[in-house]
Amino acid sequence: MTDDRLKALFAADEPPAFDPAFSAAVIGKLARRRLLVDLAGLSGAAVLGGLILWAVWPSLEPLVSHLGEGMAPVAACATLAAAVLLSLEGRVTPRLR
Repeated sequence: MTDDRLKALFAADEPPAFDPAFSAAVIGKLARRRLLVDLAGLSGAAVLGGLILWAVWPSLEPLVSHLGEGMAPVAACATLAAAVLLSLEGRVTPRLR
């Protein structure tokens, strides 16, 4: 009788059984919450950056248009180099992957 009483007493302190479905549901909810927090932060940063760029664009526009004329050949060469590297599918630089 004492053994049964002790088992009943200690049974209340045992940890619950592992439930994979419950664990997956909890982890899924935590991941969704983290995604929403990250999405809200990134959206706010993008909106703020857009507003700042909109505010300073009149003073930046002459500088950007002037630099853009000189940078066009460099941008074309960089685009061509990136296209060649992507078309080779990493055969030139296998260690960078």
